[in-house]
Amino acid sequence: MKLNKLKDKTLIHGDLGVWAVFLILCAISLIEVYSASSRMTFGSGAYWDPIMQHGSFVLMGIFIAWLVHFIPCNYFKLFCTIGMFVSLLLLIAVLAIGQKTNDAGRWIQIGFIRFQPSEIAKLSLVGFSCFILSSLRDEKGASPTAFKIVALTSFITILLIFTENASTAFIIALALFGICFYAQIRKEILIGALCLGLGGIGTVFGVAHAIPEKTLTEWSMSKGPLHRVPTWVHRITDKQERPANPKDYKPQENPQKAYAKVAIATSNIIGRGPGNSRQRDFIPQAFSDFIYAIIIEELGIIGAVAVLALYLMLMYRSLRIAQKCKALFPSYLVMGLALMIVVQAMMNMAVAVGAFPVTGQPLPLVSRGGTSLFITSTYIGMILSVSHTARRKPEYVKD
Repeated sequence: MKLNKLKDKTLIHGDLGVWAVFLILCAISLIEVYSASSRMTFGSGAYWDPIMQHGSFVLMGIFIAWLVHFIPCNYFKLFCTIGMFVSLLLLIAVLAIGQKTNDAGRWIQIGFIRFQPSEIAKLSLVGFSCFILSSLRDEKGASPTAFKIVALTSFITILLIFTENASTAFIIALALFGICFYAQIRKEILIGALCLGLGGIGTVFGVAHAIPEKTLTEWSMSKGPLHRVPTWVHRITDKQERPANPKDYKPQENPQKAYAKVAIATSNIIGRGPGNSRQRDFIPQAFSDFIYAIIIEELGIIGAVAVLALYLMLMYRSLRIAQKCKALFPSYLVMGLALMIVVQAMMNMAVAVGAFPVTGQPLPLVSRGGTSLFITSTYIGMILSVSHTARRKPEYVKD
């Protein structure tokens, strides 16, 4: 009761645990991005520009979360439905006029604004799917019709994203499967979808190993939808040859994976200390895709476990919020948003420690990047909105 009275006297509402996780991850982001941006500062000579820009993005992300958490959660039904149709148009546009970064056309530039439509599509698809699953129900849970609508919408969205951003498509599929499971879709339907997904993954791995290197080279030179296939195949099959003598190994051929392993191997229990990373100068995406390796190097195993625990805490607090909701839509929405954040975080961390092929996914709320940070902050704001504005079950009214 004292905590609720304290929140009523301030401009901050919602679950304090979610607020704490969010702000701690933002603080870690400022420290680690500043440390990991050395390659950028060496190249430009402007030593403060990267962290000043990222600091402004973090502050803007906090403001977005704060602003969104005042919006009543029922409004998200309308926003996400409209956003679903807008994002589909943007995904089609990015295939035609998208700007490329690291050989992947994922960006749209409008004036000085540059963003990834796939991030908007992730948010809209989660909200739209939760709306459909909560609206079309029968005595056994979400109806088969609801699943068909969600599956069709998801298939179209994933198909548009897949050619340029396969890892994002994979994250969306995993998160939506979790949402459907939580929404009590019939077991036979979920089992069928799971078998279909596993069969598809197995087929992809089999085809990847069977494609000749000559064919991959030809595809890599093309500008069609297959130009990213060679990158995926090499990441899946890990065809990089390793010399018999470790001294003959050339880390420059795959610097991200090689130096990330060096960073982790030399971290020890407590790490080198914030700002003392040595491998940040050799990892091309140290401030983004591989920032977790820098966190481990500087903060040690303790820091690695602490960051992992923060995401697990976010998942736990979101589950508690969902359980307290009287209505189905806000309950599903909280779980869907939390799954999208946590699944991406787990994938990023798995890549950094070498347990998963390189994907290019940033660590949510920690890696440098505007679109991802703003959208994830919107996720947090929506979770806080549900914890603040959604009607609670009778047994939780006095919490």
